[in-house]
Amino acid sequence: MVRNRVKRQLRHLVRAELAVSDPHARIVVRALPAAASENERLAADLHDAWAQTIRRLRKVTEVSEMAQEPKVTR
Repeated sequence: MVRNRVKRQLRHLVRAELAVSDPHARIVVRALPAAASENERLAADLHDAWAQTIRRLRKVTEVSEMAQEPKVTR
């Protein structure tokens, strides 16, 4: 079945991405039907989307941490 093949490919590709990600991050991966027809592109698209998501999460985390820092007034 095509859907199961894509699911196996994604599972394999995500393992590599998880190795360099925050272990506490929760990321959902959803493949569109077109993913079944382009195997080489699936890996590149996943890597690019994963990197973009990690950058966004870091930015949100930094802003959140800055908001929690106590303000020093003189």
